[in-house]
Order: sequence, then C-alpha cells, then structure tokens
Amino acid sequence: MQTRILGDSGLAVSAIGLGCMGLNYHRGPAPDRTQMIALVRAAVERGVTFFDTAEVYGPFTNEALVGEALAPVREQVVIATKFGFDLGPGGSGGLNSRPERIRQVAEDSLKRLRVEAIDLFYQHRVDPDVPIEEVAGAVKELIVEGKVRHFGLSEAGAPTIRRAHAVQPVAAVQSEYSLWWREPEAEVLPACEELGIGFVPYSPLGRGFLTGKIDETTSFGGNDNRAGLPRFTVEARKANRPVVELLEEIAARKHATPAQIALAWLLAQRPWIVPIPGTTKLARLEENIGAAAVALTPDDLRHIGEAASRITVAGDRYPQAEAERTRR
Repeated sequence: MQTRILGDSGLAVSAIGLGCMGLNYHRGPAPDRTQMIALVRAAVERGVTFFDTAEVYGPFTNEALVGEALAPVREQVVIATKFGFDLGPGGSGGLNSRPERIRQVAEDSLKRLRVEAIDLFYQHRVDPDVPIEEVAGAVKELIVEGKVRHFGLSEAGAPTIRRAHAVQPVAAVQSEYSLWWREPEAEVLPACEELGIGFVPYSPLGRGFLTGKIDETTSFGGNDNRAGLPRFTVEARKANRPVVELLEEIAARKHATPAQIALAWLLAQRPWIVPIPGTTKLARLEENIGAAAVALTPDDLRHIGEAASRITVAGDRYPQAEAERTRR
C-alpha cells in the first residue's frame, strides 16, 4: 500500500483508509462483532493504516470495536475520531462543541479506543453556537497535553477552515467527495491546498452507488439511511445511472471495477487526498485497496472530467435539515 502525507502535518497514512462507521452501525442489522474485528485486522495485514470512527457512531460502540481491533497493532496505525454532538446522560443529541464537552469526549474516546493519544481529532459538524476559534483553542490545549496529536474538521466551509487554522493548524478536512458530489472543488480543496491541509473524502463511492451494485430495483432495510436520502429515491437512482456507466466504461478498459475507478479518480486529484471507503466484506475491502494500484492517465482523467461535466446528478445528498449542518 502506498503512503500519503496529510498536507503539511507530517501525518503519514495509507493511500486508502477504512471508514469504520458501518462495522456496527448505520445500515441494516449490526454485523457480527467478531467478524468485524477480524475485518479491521485483515485491513492492517493488507497495508491499511488509517481508520476512521466517531463517538456518535452507535453511539460509542464503534469506537470500542475499533479500539479492540487495533489494540494489538496500535503503533502501526493512525486512528481518527470525532467530537461535536451532545451525547451521554442528559444530552440533547444535537450539536455541542463547547470546550468542556470537547475535553469530555477526548477523555472518553481515549478509553474506548485504548490509546494514550488520539491521532486525529475532528470536529464532526461545525457548531454555530460556538466560535470556531474556541473549538480550535480547546483542541490546541489537548494537543499541548499530549492527549491529541492532530486537529481536523469535517464538513466545514473554507472561511471556517481558515479561522480554525489560524488558531491551531488543521491537519485534515473530512467531507463528502466523489464523482457525484464535487462541491469541495469550488472552495474547500483550494483552501486546503493553500494552507497545507490534507483532505479525506468520506462516501467516496457515493454510499455504494458508484460500485454499480445499486439500481432502481434495490431495496433498503429499515436501518439503512439511504432509504431517506433524496439521491436514493427510485427516480434519482434511475436518473443517476449515467455516472455508473461512465465508470463501467473506464473500468472495462483498465481491467478494474467501477469502484476502483471511482477511488483512483479521487487519488489522482491531489497527492494529499486520502479516501476512506467503508465496507463489512473482505472481498470489497480487497477491491477498494486494489484501487491504489490503478493508474489513470491524463487522457483518462480528461475523458472522465468531460463526460462527468455533461451529467446532471439528480437528488440532494441529504434531507434539508441535515444539509443545513454542512458547509458552515
């Protein structure tokens, strides 16, 4: 597995990480925990060193699973987790990035992850009630104390990134980015490039749609959040099929899969971009890892860009209430 550096932070990670949210939370019945621990360890054996979790996944149970899985190889890996929600006894479940809450999350996450320091600590969503300077200052204190190593932001807009970075250098920004959601290209990626910040795309496979395994006949279970996403209505899935057809065309020429082309395209955008596809299946894990070996030529990238520009993607990525939490 190739290694990439997240911006100017010096934080070295595998070119493709593992998004761990789905290992026990989010889509359908929770997978067998023992099997998911084995999957995480299989990822390490195959060269993955970058693992992404959050206290809100579960909540709490995802961090505990990741911590147990990675405890034997702690020195070989980078673990990212997130704060930003009002969880626990008496919590509202809404946003909460007050400094005292950030500190409490850090203390609790350290225990669940079984680590002495959190490698990368993201603000999960920007809290409009807490100035970002206070958030960055709180994380800066934790870094000085040795409890956190690097600061990150998730789904933050460029002005917020700049303000936070002025207080505590931001190592990475995590946001949705893929061939069917390219909004970060307008302002966020240029800001990251200017400031020396790494970029971590989540949902790099369009929540599974870009694998080509989902069409208008696919049904989603009651615990699958895609059932409530505008982009996954039957009509939107049918309308968005041209995106998959484009990936299938390139994949056939490259002896790869649509998912591998989607990930390879992301890797080709910047040397400091590190996608974190999630999966619960070993075969999919290996497929995703294989994307790092797929080389797209300038002609390939030009063709993909031109073809994609002629496709209008149908449906918003989130319902309105959730969309309002992004790009603050």
